[in-house]
Amino acid sequence: MNASHSPFARKLGAFVALSKKEHLTLDRLHGRRKVFPAGKDMVHQGQTNQAAYILASGWVCSYKILADGTRQIVDFQIPGDFLGLRSVLFRTSDHNIEPVTKVEASEVLVRDLLETFSETPRLATAVLWAASRDEAMVVEHLVSIGRRDAKERTAHFLLELSARLKLVGLGSLSGYDCPLSQYLLADTLGLSAVHVNRVLRELREDGLVTFQHGHVEIHDLDGLVEFAHFDKTYLDHDGPLLR
Repeated sequence: MNASHSPFARKLGAFVALSKKEHLTLDRLHGRRKVFPAGKDMVHQGQTNQAAYILASGWVCSYKILADGTRQIVDFQIPGDFLGLRSVLFRTSDHNIEPVTKVEASEVLVRDLLETFSETPRLATAVLWAASRDEAMVVEHLVSIGRRDAKERTAHFLLELSARLKLVGLGSLSGYDCPLSQYLLADTLGLSAVHVNRVLRELREDGLVTFQHGHVEIHDLDGLVEFAHFDKTYLDHDGPLLR
């Protein structure tokens, strides 16, 4: 896929109208493509001298392992997302990145980032926007775990995925493909897999959304948004600010 039409370009295009020069720079960033199998960490906690990646296809999760061996998934990354940006800027990676599916990603070294930021400041600003947006999502997830009940939390998360996937051309207002198991959702939402199963059943019986067989089907978007009190302002999808 030409980088100009990649999910990453689509995502950055929500902030800045990319010029020809900036598209050419993206082509260079996509130069080192790698394929990773599901279930094997691309980045592990404590690792040093780690590259970052631009995800071209597939899904991954970022997670932390606690001292007792339990796992908290911080977020999922989808095509168009920058993986491990902190890992390449920090001396030591503070989290793990594991493919949920087979993924294809472009390796980005720190020198690549520095050259890109030096040559194309607007592109650097767009990457900063993407990183800030990721931080906003983590804040929203903290609010969900701390203050939303299990049903609202799940509905909010499914709506967030919908908005993110739609932005990069992989979803619509009516639904999207989603490879996440109930166990993965449980580790994300701070619930048990049994509780996730019950919540998904209730959302389906309420006529709001169905998540089955790797697909999320939204039956009543307005109703789901109202129920979850979902305000997508934090995702900042209103169109390019820089032209």
